[in-house]
Amino acid sequence: MGQLEGKTAVVTGGGTGIGLATAKRLAAEGAHVFITGRRETELEKAVAAIGNATAVSGDVSVAADVDRLYERVREHGQGLDVLFANAGINPLATLDELTEDIHNAIFDINVKGTFLTVQKALPLLNDGASVILNASTAAESGAAGMSAYGASKAAVRAYARAWADELAGRGVRVNAISPGPVKTAMWGTAFGDSAGEMLATVAAGLPAKRFADPDEIAAAVTFLASSESSFVYGANLYVDGGMNQV
Repeated sequence: MGQLEGKTAVVTGGGTGIGLATAKRLAAEGAHVFITGRRETELEKAVAAIGNATAVSGDVSVAADVDRLYERVREHGQGLDVLFANAGINPLATLDELTEDIHNAIFDINVKGTFLTVQKALPLLNDGASVILNASTAAESGAAGMSAYGASKAAVRAYARAWADELAGRGVRVNAISPGPVKTAMWGTAFGDSAGEMLATVAAGLPAKRFADPDEIAAAVTFLASSESSFVYGANLYVDGGMNQV
């Protein structure tokens, strides 16, 4: 039996990258996993790869879409044991390039979306449930072009602290993870033709000298989702190859 046998999990942004890797790992540990995202084609492929999964397309920044996700979870009839609020975007823009539309898009998905994802899950969370928020090392670093993204992830980190205190009385644990550089499509989207050079430069500056595989982030999320982390509340688990530690 896996660590999450018979449990129900939700992973937002579950069609690709960290979300998909985590959904696969949670399913492998015995959970039925609900995934959501904005691209139906990616979700269909993800369900086939995960196995024990249900896809519900939607945008986490749209309240009606989040409601529709949780209606499907409610119909499953077993409440919710693991919630990984993972969905996020990172369009790069320096201060002079940052428009109101870009700023709003980042905060709508990364901050408002996290808020809606967790708040609307409250009636479904079983006693002892685990909520994991995807923050980032960018919340503490000052990389050019990532000011809005970093600010949004600092907000996510603040959510984890406060919500851990607010939900502890129900036995619900809330924690955050802060991944460093991870081999996902987001890097190519952000840096375009210069992505390869940027990847090499960033990796060279890490103690680990490489980017993380999404499966390594999934392993950290699974730890926080399981009873192995039963005394961990409000923490921020860095999975960053030493990026913000050394």
